Amino acid sequence: MAEEQLEIEVREIFQCINNKKNFLLSGGAGSGKTYSLVQFIRKALNDNPIAKVSCVTYTNAAVKEIEERVNHPNLRVSTIHDFLWDNIKNYQRDLKKELIGLINDEKSNIVSPDGIVDMTYFDDLEDGIQYKEYNRIKEGIVSHDEVLVLANVMFKNHSLLCDILKDKYQFIFIDEYQDTSPLVVEIFLEHLVKSKKENIIGFFGDSMQSIYDDGIGDLKTYIENGLITEIQKKQNRRNPELVIKLANKFRFDDLVQEPSMDPKAPNMVNGVVKQGNIKFLYSENANLEEIKQTEYFTGWNFKDSKQTKELYLTHNLIADKAGFPSLMNIYDKDPIIRLKNDIRAKIKKDNIVIDESKSFGQIVDFVALKTRKQLRKDLITQDLELNALYNLLKDKPYSDVKNIFLNKEALIDDKKQDEEDESKNGSKRDPLIKHLFKIQSIVHLYKEKKYNEFIRKTEYSITSIGKKKEINAIISEIDNFSNKTIEEVIDYSDSKLICRKDDKYNRFIQENDYVFRRVKEVKYSEFQNLFYYLEGYTPFSTQHKIKGAEFENVLVILDNGKWNNFNFEYLFSDRSDKESVYNRTKKIFYVCCTRAKDNLVLFFHDPDETIVSQAKKWFGEENVKKI
Repeated sequence: MAEEQLEIEVREIFQCINNKKNFLLSGGAGSGKTYSLVQFIRKALNDNPIAKVSCVTYTNAAVKEIEERVNHPNLRVSTIHDFLWDNIKNYQRDLKKELIGLINDEKSNIVSPDGIVDMTYFDDLEDGIQYKEYNRIKEGIVSHDEVLVLANVMFKNHSLLCDILKDKYQFIFIDEYQDTSPLVVEIFLEHLVKSKKENIIGFFGDSMQSIYDDGIGDLKTYIENGLITEIQKKQNRRNPELVIKLANKFRFDDLVQEPSMDPKAPNMVNGVVKQGNIKFLYSENANLEEIKQTEYFTGWNFKDSKQTKELYLTHNLIADKAGFPSLMNIYDKDPIIRLKNDIRAKIKKDNIVIDESKSFGQIVDFVALKTRKQLRKDLITQDLELNALYNLLKDKPYSDVKNIFLNKEALIDDKKQDEEDESKNGSKRDPLIKHLFKIQSIVHLYKEKKYNEFIRKTEYSITSIGKKKEINAIISEIDNFSNKTIEEVIDYSDSKLICRKDDKYNRFIQENDYVFRRVKEVKYSEFQNLFYYLEGYTPFSTQHKIKGAEFENVLVILDNGKWNNFNFEYLFSDRSDKESVYNRTKKIFYVCCTRAKDNLVLFFHDPDETIVSQAKKWFGEENVKKI
């Protein structure tokens, strides 16, 4: 690659390398950080034909994108978890020792069901310590979180491991560094530097897009200590000028974005940056669907998920609009889970000794008596939904009820932005939801006339016209089962050989009777709506899941959804006394605004005058409209 073809920031990176300095490429939204990363990898491999390069990133989708853009035998692209595990998994003796040390460390979150353990704890493992999607510490199985902690202590305590890694990779690049755990950054910038071997560590990302609490956020301390050199990429190739100017008002670092100098950049027309449109709409009582019919959305197609997105802070805010409220309530707001957790908290707080073989109802009565609080019993009587669910479980052993687990990730994990998006590895959906996805996926394949894929996923073969008519009738029947229950559709699909109940499904419903009882009575139409939402066929998305994406039209709903981690009123009222919430909200706001390639509209329901006044300062008075 000729020197003059390289971006100026990439040339600056190579100056760092010549000076044997680690680096950080900071670039705002739409700056083309991935393009710079690809340019850099290509030149690094070209200049160092025998060197090995590792690129670690946050998602499997990013891995796939980089692999497609740079195809080279000396390049290893992986998620951070896979990278770390690959570099420690062969040292089983040390892994066992360090894992036992973590189990016995009261400051560690890694615990064994056996409590404190001795150094022979893992001696009988046939397969050694393993990394999987779930954890079973007693069996030596660790998951995502444990891998990060384990890798950190391995590199901290074993200098030879640091030597081996630096010998193996001359260059290690970390994409989307702001979302990387501080434990990982410690490995690269504190543990590895103790090795006398040489290699270059490069970080790519944007501190303003650090919207996950478990990420490092920024590398300010390491920059100030001289461990890395920061290079800023200020150009913006995505957003129109009005969005760039708006977004700059929310950055609280010293990076100020400016339109790209490249006349062929996506946000340029005839060599001039697009102006775009921004609007802040508010209303005291207007319906959002009515607002979407106003002049401010002329030309928007809310049925086109590739061009138009409607962003909410939480899945709960979306569930009603997308049509799966009952399923969301079961997985995220189950009253028995709240009651069970309340009882367990009281038992722990007051050191109450209980007999777990007794029924759930007996334990509830016993704890209420011991704590002299009948509040929960009164609540059970008054809350009709809770009362009905309580009656299902009150006679079951407490030991069974206390292990009932429901989590919204088991329902809504792996959300796609559009139908062409890639599914990730290791979905957290539970086997019941996965089974329902199989059914609806098979129906969808047939409707899309993808018959070969349909045949592979079923026990049907289309051998005649009659067989084709028979299958068509079955699929039509399932597709018209909107008012049938989920259980009826599962049974019908099994009986017709469309989607058989497998061992994972059968084991799950056997071990999770309460969950199945709740889900099976829900109308199948709700699951169909959930399917099309998660598969990217609707305009809805959460504001967290949208990072990295871009759309012609973006509507942002400024509603906290009862989530205390964010507060849009604080943002518009400059409530910097609530610094953590204020900064977190500012970052999510920045991420949402910078998704827009043409039109950006934000909607705030019933704001006070302070909020409207601030909106006029940020958006311009002419762009703030009451509906």
